[in-house]
Amino acid sequence: MGKRDYISDKKRIVVKIGSSSLTHKETGILDLRKLESLVRVLTNLRNMGKEVILVSSGAIAVGRKKLNLSDKLTLAQKQACAAVGQAQLMMVYQKLFSEYNQSVAQLLLTKITMINDISRANAINTFNELLKLGIIPIVNENDTVSTYEIEFGDNDRLSAIVAALTDADLLILLSDIDGLFTDDPNINKNAEFIEEVPVIDEKLLGMGKSTSTSNVGTGGMASKLVAAQIATYSDTDMIIANGDDVHIIERIMDGENIGTLFRANKNEAFDVKEFL
Repeated sequence: MGKRDYISDKKRIVVKIGSSSLTHKETGILDLRKLESLVRVLTNLRNMGKEVILVSSGAIAVGRKKLNLSDKLTLAQKQACAAVGQAQLMMVYQKLFSEYNQSVAQLLLTKITMINDISRANAINTFNELLKLGIIPIVNENDTVSTYEIEFGDNDRLSAIVAALTDADLLILLSDIDGLFTDDPNINKNAEFIEEVPVIDEKLLGMGKSTSTSNVGTGGMASKLVAAQIATYSDTDMIIANGDDVHIIERIMDGENIGTLFRANKNEAFDVKEFL
């Protein structure tokens, strides 16, 4: 056990996995071995009595391959890819989770859902009821109808908003990087790893680079720091870790010192709706 023993007591956990962690780098097609491992790990968390929410990217990446379109997509093409890809992605999840007798549900959210008081309350009620029934909600942005989100949004931010809305105890962001560094480790070999962030300050926010090393995802480190603000201000601990091996989730839940931990730091003045 590492220094984070208290993590194993977390009850409601949101896990975000990005497109680059779900697809083969060479082809952009779904990595079924990794997906199956993810499903097994999350089902096992449920079997331990934890409440689990999965925020999964990948719809546009899957749809793009299915429709045989290039990397450079128009907005209309992205929306078409999302429509095709989301259905296929859910079909795969449904099949894999059912092998372990675990029920799942699909929730597609837009920024409007979050800003509107009535739809936001309905979303919260739906999440709570699904979790009470032992179901794992699988969440994605509704890219088929959203335009503003598809250009500026990302699932790092979405997962933090979901964590804030559902009063989650822990948000795990699985990324293509080991955590937060003082600089981009792909460019600067002297970049130092940051193990824990007690408080997010301006200096730290300045460190976030708005680039992502993968060509299938949308979120760079800057978006992860925004997610960290949303989560920690809403009293949720957040950990950024490398999603290359999804079994890292089990190690995190065992309290191992892995990834960068952003400590919950509740800000009474913080309002998710205002932030959006």
